[in-house]
Amino acid sequence: MTAPISVAVVDDHTLLRGALCDMINLEPDIGVIVDAPSTRTALSKVAAQRPDVVILDVEIPGEDVRESIRAINTASPDSSVLIVTMYEDLNLVQDLLDLGISGYLHKSASREALLSAIRGRTDGTGQVVVHMSRRIVPMRERVDGPPVPAGPLTAREREVLGCVAEALSNRQIAGKLGISEGTVKRHLRRIFDKLDAVSRLDAVNRATAARMISPRTSRLG
Repeated sequence: MTAPISVAVVDDHTLLRGALCDMINLEPDIGVIVDAPSTRTALSKVAAQRPDVVILDVEIPGEDVRESIRAINTASPDSSVLIVTMYEDLNLVQDLLDLGISGYLHKSASREALLSAIRGRTDGTGQVVVHMSRRIVPMRERVDGPPVPAGPLTAREREVLGCVAEALSNRQIAGKLGISEGTVKRHLRRIFDKLDAVSRLDAVNRATAARMISPRTSRLG
């Protein structure tokens, strides 16, 4: 039998958090192992139990969601962070995507959309999905307009891609940069999405052509 997908739910609204936990626990392959009103109170449990997915609200009093995500990434690097909130701001969405979240869902999203987002973060095939109140959109599409290119690579993404260009494996990259292999994989997914790349070599070639990394770095191909 496949091990259940473990989930942490962090939301300061007690009734909503309880309803969300109850809904998730009805699924045979998903279970809530951490239930907390704030990141501050959840962090030690997240660090100890290392859930597969952390569901996090944006507007928790006294907390900055960016710092909360950084703290979760440090405490449990292999946990995917899924934002579920009533708050909508495209600039914030992009900021949080740059921090490596696995998805951003408005609380009007369907039960099926939420469960799909949770399951998609553990099977290795899930794509980052943004669900705003009007419709679900791909990561690089604006709610009120056509698809637009994703932003440039972050400094960390350039570091990761530079290591890829040196023909390092994910494990070697993780060791060199002091991060987990799961974090390396998340960075690579973001790099591939931003560059429309289909392989590691393709990503390196595209980044080199765009002068995002030095051509002297590459040992691939």
